Formats: sequence, C-alpha cells, structure tokens
Amino acid sequence: MTEIKADHVLDAKGLACPMPIVKTRKEIQNLDSGNVLLVEATDKGSTTDIKAWAERGGHQYLGTTEEGDVLKHYIRKASEETYEEKHDKKVDNAGLKEKLASGDVTLVDVRESAEYAFGHIPNAKSIPFGELENRMDELNKDDEIYVVCRTGTRSDYAAQLLTEKGYENVYNVVPGMSEWDGEVEESNK
Repeated sequence: MTEIKADHVLDAKGLACPMPIVKTRKEIQNLDSGNVLLVEATDKGSTTDIKAWAERGGHQYLGTTEEGDVLKHYIRKASEETYEEKHDKKVDNAGLKEKLASGDVTLVDVRESAEYAFGHIPNAKSIPFGELENRMDELNKDDEIYVVCRTGTRSDYAAQLLTEKGYENVYNVVPGMSEWDGEVEESNK
C-alpha cells in the first residue's frame, strides 16, 4: 500500500453523527486551498456523510481507507481562486489516450499523493507539484512529457515550470482526471 500523505489530521474517533461533519467543517476552514485533510472516524455512517458534505461544499472527496475499526477519510480543500491557463502546448483526454495506446509515454501526475492513491492513470509517475522542482532530474529532457492533475490547473503550472527549466516537449492534459474515462489504478490497497 502506498503511503497517503495528508496536510492535517482530524481525530473524530468515537464521535457519532453529526459530530464528524461538524468538526470537519470547522477544521477545513483552517486549511489552505488544495491541502488534504485526513478525518479519522469510527462512525460507519461517516463515509456517506463526509462524501456528500465535501461534494456539496465544492471540496474534493478523495476516498476512504480502513485500518481496523478506524475509517480514514481524505478530503482536498477547494481552491478559492480562478485560474487562466498559460502553457501553450495542450492535449485533451482523448489525445492522451491515443498517445498512451501508441506506446512509450512519459506521464507525470502532479496531484497530491492522496489523490494519486485513490485513482491514477496506469504507469503515471507521481510527482506532486510541490515536489516537482526538486525531482525534475527523474525526467528526461528529451522525452515528450504529458502532465496531468485533476482539472488542468496544477498541470499547467507544472508544464510552465518544466518548460522554464529547459524541458521542450511538455504537454498539459486538459481537463485531466476530473473527466478521465480511461483506465484507472488505485494504490491505496
């Protein structure tokens, strides 16, 4: 099982409905946009409740794992800013599927490790955006590099950064995993 990283942990163990949601709503307000909150709960109904609450609030429910009697819910706080794409080389999801079918493709997933663990494109290399600058040496500057995130925003930033550092064949995958209908693997099991 891949380690799932969270920016903050909320202990809601032993609490019954509606308290896990009440505490989660309060706690997520203290996080920065894009941060991942891990809510540890023992209330079996919390899975449905937290998923519905996150989606209604515009946050991204990543998934839930179980460790014994503890449910570990992962939620990514919604971004509060709007963003205009700036990287000029783009490929849509259908174009990426064609590239993947044709063979050797370097695909970099710049979402957080928790997002990656709950579903990623097979053979995608996980390099969270915050780690990219320190891990660029893992990529070959001569390869065509396709960068994916959830919606195309972080991957756009990543594509810009790679291009600034001398990578010439970098493509931002838009709209990314939010609308990906191809094969997906999980590494949280």
